[in-house]
Amino acid sequence: MDYRETPPPPHLAGLVKARWTLAAGGAADHWIEQGATPDGCVELIRRIRGRSRWDGEQPASFVVGLVDRPQPFAISGDAAFEALRLWPWAWSRIGDVALAALHGRWQAIPAPDFDAIEARLAAAIDLNDVGTALIAAPSVAAMGEATAMTPRALQRWFARHVGLPPRAWLRLLRFQNAFAALPGEPSLAGHAADSGFADQAHMAREFRRLAGVPATTARRRARGPFLD
Repeated sequence: MDYRETPPPPHLAGLVKARWTLAAGGAADHWIEQGATPDGCVELIRRIRGRSRWDGEQPASFVVGLVDRPQPFAISGDAAFEALRLWPWAWSRIGDVALAALHGRWQAIPAPDFDAIEARLAAAIDLNDVGTALIAAPSVAAMGEATAMTPRALQRWFARHVGLPPRAWLRLLRFQNAFAALPGEPSLAGHAADSGFADQAHMAREFRRLAGVPATTARRRARGPFLD
């Protein structure tokens, strides 16, 4: 399994989290079980070859909304994908389906042109600035301070642009940051503290809820936001 990420250019960092590719590298008649973990993002995915299953057979191109629990899926051994991982508020500039309708599910879309999408998002300078501030904020209070929004205004903004309350989305972001950085970490206790959890027990509970496996298992199996 070959999974790779490419970070966005600085002027898109508040709208695009990454481009990624995945190549299974196996036989077409062999199915590989995978697990997607919550990452607080919306994914535009194009399958280059092979097949994939998630609550049934998937089309060649689809969008995946926010998920808040581990999601099993399967890909054929010859499958290969390329995708654009967006911060959820970027979706409002390119999609016409409400984020609430995509929560925890996927929907077929025409084959996406990732270069054209990024060019379109480059014009959303105001939204990129807000997104950059939100991503860097360690708490809901810090989100309000960084964006000059009152608590009520922040709640309304998240309802419109994310589909989750600020605290619920921040929980997904904190988990995914810890999950992605976990491989190779020598100390789970130190990693919990560095990742903003109250203690190792707090991180352990979040990993069981959001990854479906203990942190020790995730440390061996994590590949980006996926468990192989």
